Amino acid sequence: MTTTQPKLLTADDLLRLHSEGVKGELIMGVLDEKVSSGLEHGEIVGNVLSPLHQFVKPRRLGRVFGSDTGILLERDPDTVREPDVAFISAERLPLNVRVRRYSEVVPDLVVEVVSPNDRPIPLFDKAQMWLRFGAQLVWIVNPEARTITALPQSGPTRTFTAADTLDGGDVLPGFTCPVQYIFEV
Repeated sequence: MTTTQPKLLTADDLLRLHSEGVKGELIMGVLDEKVSSGLEHGEIVGNVLSPLHQFVKPRRLGRVFGSDTGILLERDPDTVREPDVAFISAERLPLNVRVRRYSEVVPDLVVEVVSPNDRPIPLFDKAQMWLRFGAQLVWIVNPEARTITALPQSGPTRTFTAADTLDGGDVLPGFTCPVQYIFEV
């Protein structure tokens, strides 16, 4: 019996598919199609993105972006992942550099919002993957528990509740946001 291996896709293939309406990530050359995550997920992404953007942009600290922004993590086979929200410092990706394709600069901060179809273990595995590739801080935002778990590259994991104030740690010193704000509609 002969088994045929599927053709591995490249980052360029993924860009082409995206222009044809196919949404997803590329994990070691294999397409992982994504479906919409729902209204609550989108609102929370916006609630995280907005204060980050308001803090970063006027200070010219770097770039803040939302989902559908692909990060090319490895080649041959290619891996392209899409964080829900992310920040890349201007030191690592100068503001005057235009990136029209996928960024090959791993974000300093990655935010993953738990979707209704996400399971906790794979999401924490994804957070660890971001850290392995060089992210300095990952926030896992859990709408059900109304918590944000901060996983830094070094140091202890910390969980913020709705009564706490989230901070940017060493990645964005001076950034703060009430956790309750993230979960407000």
